[in-house]
Amino acid sequence: MSSTPLVALVDCNSFYASCEQVFRPDLIGKPIVVLSNNDGCVVARSAEAKALGIPMGVPLFQIKDVIAKNRVAVFSSNYTLYGDMSNRVVQVLSQFSPDLENYSIVESFLMLPECDPIQFGATIKKTVKQWTGIPVSVGIAKTKTLAKLANRLAKKQPTGVCILESHNPIMETIDVGEVWGIGPASSRKLHAANIKTVAALRDADDEWILKALSIVGLKLVFELRGDSCLRLEMIREPKKGMCVSRSFGTPISTVEELKEAVATFAVRLGEKLRSQNSLASVISVFINTNYFSDQPQCHRHLSFKLPVPSAAGNELIHWATTVVERLFCDGYRFKKAGVLVTEIVSDSARQQNLFYKPNTTRDDKVSSVMDAINREFGRRSVKFAAEGLNTPWATRFDSRSPRYTTNWDELLEVR
Repeated sequence: MSSTPLVALVDCNSFYASCEQVFRPDLIGKPIVVLSNNDGCVVARSAEAKALGIPMGVPLFQIKDVIAKNRVAVFSSNYTLYGDMSNRVVQVLSQFSPDLENYSIVESFLMLPECDPIQFGATIKKTVKQWTGIPVSVGIAKTKTLAKLANRLAKKQPTGVCILESHNPIMETIDVGEVWGIGPASSRKLHAANIKTVAALRDADDEWILKALSIVGLKLVFELRGDSCLRLEMIREPKKGMCVSRSFGTPISTVEELKEAVATFAVRLGEKLRSQNSLASVISVFINTNYFSDQPQCHRHLSFKLPVPSAAGNELIHWATTVVERLFCDGYRFKKAGVLVTEIVSDSARQQNLFYKPNTTRDDKVSSVMDAINREFGRRSVKFAAEGLNTPWATRFDSRSPRYTTNWDELLEVR
């Protein structure tokens, strides 16, 4: 390859399952599945579970026979553990390059220095495995889009490392739907135009691509040709909208319990807003009964413009629970609720209101102190009374593993 700087995509293999295996080495080489909230559906599988034909998203009750027959280990989602392990992987990767984009909980892009790329990728793979226990695959190319394709190929190679040129013949065998950024609708449109492979998309007419897939699609084509159009985002842009929603472990039929749940979600949103120095201007709440139940159905939502943009937990609780009072209907068993905040602005651009003057100085200090305590002693060590003490509606995690790395009471014991 030329002297053009190379991009590597490091992707954790079967990440949730791999995290469980780090602390349960007796499960290495055995089938594992991780379940969604309330232990509903499969959201992650080890390679061995995939080999058994267990599909992604299948409800747990549909595969109980397969699980019993093959002794599949079943875990509830342990997001605290997975998030911490992801941070540890990123810390290791930061030792290899200062130019690093943490793209998702399982993927990171980084710029490679001048070196032997294959050897460098092998060193990354070995070091991450040795320092964290997490296996990774490394895809290397001139652009981020090609690096994503290279990573798919790396997962199928014994070395776990792949370097991909823009004119590699293998691109003639890969379906166009495998390209990062090409969704189902775009894939159907391309297939209809007889553009069925990555190579065909790479060689497609620019004007047709611009018309059919807009400038975004054209940038992807340039990337497939080896011309970098997507830079590493080493500093994430603040989010413009956020949502916290959960399915309830036990359906809710009272307004008091629904307020507790919504208050808990609002507090979490406040933490997220403060982490990026932002304020919310609009708060929305939705409540849903169980879509799959034969009981009476009720699906409602309502948005409210805050008098003054805020990220304070008490303010968000007040307005979110006020919305709940307007939404709630007697006679229904609600299975899910969520809180969204939109029209997010910087906390340095708070627009005041002549007719509503919250004590923002006090609220900000309270939030700051609560954040500090919860960082030191664990989330929800201190909380608002509105969040409730006994929460029978809380999401079920009947098979969750210990939070080995973040909770003193759940540290791994070696005997």
